Amino acid sequence: MDVFEKLTILTDAAKYDVACTSSGVDRAGAAGGIGNAAACGICHSFSADGRCISLLKVLFTNACIYDCKYCLNRRSNDVRRAAFTPQELAQLTIEFYRRNYIEGLFLSSGVFKNPDYTCEQLIKTLSLLRNEYSFRGYIHVKAIPGADARLIEQLGLLADRMSINIELPTSEGLKQLAPDKTKQSILKPMGLIHSRIQENAHDIVQYRHAPKFAPAGHSTQMIVGATKDSDLHILRLTQALYRKYTLKRVFFSAYIPMQEHALLPSLDTKPPLLREHRLYQADWLLRFYGFDAEEILDDAHPDFNPVLDPKCNWAVNHLDQFPVEVNRAPYEMLLRVPGIGVKSAKRILIARKSGSLDFPDLKRIGVVLKRAQFFLTCRGKRMPQLKFSPETVVRTLSGQSFPQGISDVTQLSLFASDSPTKEDMQKCLSGQL
Repeated sequence: MDVFEKLTILTDAAKYDVACTSSGVDRAGAAGGIGNAAACGICHSFSADGRCISLLKVLFTNACIYDCKYCLNRRSNDVRRAAFTPQELAQLTIEFYRRNYIEGLFLSSGVFKNPDYTCEQLIKTLSLLRNEYSFRGYIHVKAIPGADARLIEQLGLLADRMSINIELPTSEGLKQLAPDKTKQSILKPMGLIHSRIQENAHDIVQYRHAPKFAPAGHSTQMIVGATKDSDLHILRLTQALYRKYTLKRVFFSAYIPMQEHALLPSLDTKPPLLREHRLYQADWLLRFYGFDAEEILDDAHPDFNPVLDPKCNWAVNHLDQFPVEVNRAPYEMLLRVPGIGVKSAKRILIARKSGSLDFPDLKRIGVVLKRAQFFLTCRGKRMPQLKFSPETVVRTLSGQSFPQGISDVTQLSLFASDSPTKEDMQKCLSGQL
């Protein structure tokens, strides 16, 4: 099998891993080296099936000793297997970089022989890139659960960002669908990476030229929809991971049925894309808007509203806290107003130092008045000619009427015949709610 056949197999096998971040570190070019990295991020392009292709996103091998029931590369599945050598993959990465096809590398792997051997192969690949080819570009590598701590540390000194997939939200789910893995085997290296990042930050303060360990941080991914976990459980777990391990991102991947099994959703089950979308919206609220998981969902309402995004749903359920006066409200409360994002809230704080604001001013600042109008007053007055009732608020925020109930709600598709509006695209790209 030549290297391009391997590339075809192993890039296709990597497409289900969504934890493909590509920013967070500055590294200037150097004499005799190739490439650099910028903290502001990489400009992404997308293939026809929606994959990000700014990074060479590839598996070292799709051969695996594990038999995770949800995984395309499980050992019991009949697929073509391939594996690079460290030299092949390093040279391929450099050649692609020189041709401006890619701006960095995202490297993961199936577990072949054992976790330590797999980790050693990844280390050899990254060592060739960093030392032999003097590559200074961006590298994101997946840590291998069960690998020796010393190998994990070597990997972190070669990569910009590391990640380790938590896979499923519960230990019970892992026992059922991934019996070769345990919660401890995943959380232990996650804790190690977190500790090393913290220690490294302290070392760099004391010793300016100390080697950097995963300077762009670490992240994780979990599969949504393969098990019957509530959205509240997933959101609580996400919050706990951020707080305990200081993750940069938690990624969510809607489960795509690929085989018939009694423990998995049937093959005709549609991937829960809307649920995945709601989780990302709620994740944004946790990280940037000051919300706690228990504010977004609770035991009485453990799953997301399919009609309203989490922020709008919270606002509708807490109308007693609105309207807020835009000229006096604190920053934390402005962030809770639908239609006001982080940037527009900061602009409001700056603008109102020069004088009181009115609704036309808010529109110029970037506030989405279609949503914010129900929750704000300017100079003590509501939006002119505003018709206010809970039903009107829900209908306007959802963007449509649902005469037959919420069961008719469908997920917008990237390939829908109706083109998305500029506002839709901006919301998707910026995360503004």
